[in-house]
Amino acid sequence: MQLNETPELTPPVVETRQTGLTHREILEVLVGLLAALFTAILSSTIVSNALPTIIADLDGSQTQYTWVITASLLAMTVSTPIWGKLSDLFNKKLLVQVSIVIFVIGSVLAGLSRNVPELIGMRVLQGIAMGGLTANAQSIIGSIIPPRERGRYSGYMGATMAMATVSGPLLGGVIVDTPGLGWRWTFFVCVPLALISLVILQKYLHIETVKRSVRIDYFGALFIGIAASLPLLWVSFAGHDFDWVSVESALFLIGTLIAVLLAIRTESRHPEPMVPLKIIRTRTTALAILGSVAVGIAMFGGSVFLGQYFQIAGGHTPTEAGLLGIPLMIGSLIGTTGAGNLISRYGKWKRFLVLGSALLVLGLGLLGTIDHTTPVWHVMVFMLFMGVGMGMLLQNYVLAVQNTVDSTQVGAASASVAFFRSLGGAVGVSVLGAILAHQVTSETTSGLAKLGLSASAGGSSLDIGSLPAPVAEVVRHAYGDATGTIFLVAAGVAVLSLVASLLMKEVPLRTTVRKDDEIAEVSLDEATI
Repeated sequence: MQLNETPELTPPVVETRQTGLTHREILEVLVGLLAALFTAILSSTIVSNALPTIIADLDGSQTQYTWVITASLLAMTVSTPIWGKLSDLFNKKLLVQVSIVIFVIGSVLAGLSRNVPELIGMRVLQGIAMGGLTANAQSIIGSIIPPRERGRYSGYMGATMAMATVSGPLLGGVIVDTPGLGWRWTFFVCVPLALISLVILQKYLHIETVKRSVRIDYFGALFIGIAASLPLLWVSFAGHDFDWVSVESALFLIGTLIAVLLAIRTESRHPEPMVPLKIIRTRTTALAILGSVAVGIAMFGGSVFLGQYFQIAGGHTPTEAGLLGIPLMIGSLIGTTGAGNLISRYGKWKRFLVLGSALLVLGLGLLGTIDHTTPVWHVMVFMLFMGVGMGMLLQNYVLAVQNTVDSTQVGAASASVAFFRSLGGAVGVSVLGAILAHQVTSETTSGLAKLGLSASAGGSSLDIGSLPAPVAEVVRHAYGDATGTIFLVAAGVAVLSLVASLLMKEVPLRTTVRKDDEIAEVSLDEATI
């Protein structure tokens, strides 16, 4: 290459290096992002150990119990790709701040709810904000940090998400058991940290807005929302309000299929699709999406049903149930921070996805063996394996995808993976909850029949304290045995993550934010030589 070609390549390289943030500047931005993300994820799990108290206080039903959690996950699932696309079109700083404001409003109103429908509505508002925070936080990180260095910072993000996910039940239990607080403070407690993050981001986050012509994909958003919502509604009502094999079930499935086909048609034709099919059709992204579904089921399903297992099957208080979940938190922290730092050091990511998937399958498989007689320390060890595997996968699937796209598409790419991860969580909670409810009802009815009692003698299976001792024992046994079943199902789904990670082709992590910059750097080096 001739030396006179060098100046043509110099400007973009110099500009990239000059506009790159220092480690301290990145950490200043991350503090604000992670504070907001922590409160958002925390809000999805903090109610887990408080739900029996909440439902009893508001006179709710078992179906409403599930929907208090599912509503926020569903709203987050549907809104995540929308927020992700908006982050590629508008100012990311403004979008993440809007998400925080919506979250604060939703949290305050949820704490003031007078009945379960009101609470579910406010959880939907929280879920919309959670989708914005998740998508925009990942998009901002993808826009300011090169993939090679992103592993370390993604590790911080993964650790924050994992810690919020598994510490939520503990904090919720403590709040419920603390005199003078009560379950409403499980929503109010998230507000101060969210406001602090708003101030930090206003001061330290400075990100360029790329001016582009905007055409919002309204119909794509509508069809994606319908396609994600109908299966969850079907799983929630089938077997209870109507039979699994029935006209109603057929209508739900046909409606889902039509919505999916319309979404694909819309996304393939729209110039600014919410979920770019060009991106998700690539091998790396498609496999990452498949693996992320399993991670979502483990992340959300695990935290929800383990807390219920400890309280109902084990007879522990909400606070004790939260403390028993600490191994899951420790494992997640080890997995996400350890893998993140090693990926940044060596630039290799596939081995960590494979190992994390194997540990996730192992942990869930071992949890699939538990019943009402399993020693607590056994369950805690199994949770540790699950936590390490979950932590190694949480952000690294996103990292693998981000490495394949330019910074102008990183929002949509990251949000696509997050979309299917949260969809996996929402579907997982609904499906596993349905399996749990069916088996609990069956085993409770059978156990009460042996005592010469009718099924109605069990009353509300969640209100163990009000039941006669023999009946309470039957209900505890039913919940303990059913919990093992749902984790066995989750382990089978987690095998998808192992297969996906093995099939992924490892591409070395680039050291620039934009793909074009890396090409320019290589060309410049050749010219200099």
